[in-house]
Amino acid sequence: MGKNSNFYPVILAGGRGTRFWPLSRRKRAKQLLALDGKQTMIQQTVKRLLPLASARRFWVVTNEDSRPAILKQLPALLKAQVLAEPVGRNSAPAIGLAAFLLLREHPDAVIGMFPSDHVIADKKAFAATIERGIEVAAAGENIVVLGIRPTRPETGYGYIEAGSALDGDALRVRRFTEKPDAEKAAAFVAAGNYFWNSGMFLWSARTLANALREHLPRTAVVLEEIATAWGTRSFASALRRLYPKCKNISIDYAVLEPRSAKGEQVGNIFCLPADFGWNDLGSWTALHEHHTAKSAPAEGNVIQSADVFVLNAQGNYVHAPGKFVATVGVKDIVVVETDDALLITTRQHAQDVGKVVKHLDEKKMSRLT
Repeated sequence: MGKNSNFYPVILAGGRGTRFWPLSRRKRAKQLLALDGKQTMIQQTVKRLLPLASARRFWVVTNEDSRPAILKQLPALLKAQVLAEPVGRNSAPAIGLAAFLLLREHPDAVIGMFPSDHVIADKKAFAATIERGIEVAAAGENIVVLGIRPTRPETGYGYIEAGSALDGDALRVRRFTEKPDAEKAAAFVAAGNYFWNSGMFLWSARTLANALREHLPRTAVVLEEIATAWGTRSFASALRRLYPKCKNISIDYAVLEPRSAKGEQVGNIFCLPADFGWNDLGSWTALHEHHTAKSAPAEGNVIQSADVFVLNAQGNYVHAPGKFVATVGVKDIVVVETDDALLITTRQHAQDVGKVVKHLDEKKMSRLT
């Protein structure tokens, strides 16, 4: 394994992580938290990619609230390549901006798009999969998506239907399906040729730029105009002035779905099946499941505290550092304490925590968001 001179990791770090409230806030979003070990999620993301690319080739697209903390947490990255969106416009403009910037400077660049908040257990298998993805992406106008073999009929993930094989491991993509209902998810898992969409993609800067010109032409024009200002004093003002004109849309809806609709022999989208212990830690429930899978705590209780007393309690997640915690006769609850807020819910309803943040936004209670 070695660093590929044409590989440029682009990390998307603009999300607020509202389902991890009250720990996740505007200036301390999910990707800036140490949810799985001592390093934060974005630090872990960079660390597992460093064997494949030098720090100078990393790009991060984030927001103005998170950029100062990211620069502090990742001092080895070039400051100019940690870009702050003036407004959130979802993943298509974010990764598209990186594509047009790199196309000007490094026309042969292969871009890897990586969310900043994933957990990967097997780093060597991850690196080997990325290396193979770079190879496929560089071989033509190809788009590569990392597909995770499903372990359950999960309704919270998008699915990839895979078709015929290319050189054994890379499978042609037939279609993408966003978050199916339980019946469809069960059918997908039973079929055997469906994968979870990990949200990790590889493509050349040229391939992505051309795809955006085809499927998102107005936004592509805006992004290309911003890119022409790169390296000049007017770049920051161009970004602030023009970026809000971009369409608010994910790369999945903007490019992948319409491209896959052309058919597997035409769309040139390939799925690489990945087995490296992936988890996107989308909620407190997912974090509880991740910790229990790693360490199998007694009665399934994950309790982060100074000391604890447990009596007839099972399957709970409690975050109260520095406190003595007693759990008595409770099951499957989630309790998260910070200096100014307290969350009490169940593992079953933890997906709804983002609605708390929506309520706080509506009430203009910004000190809590």
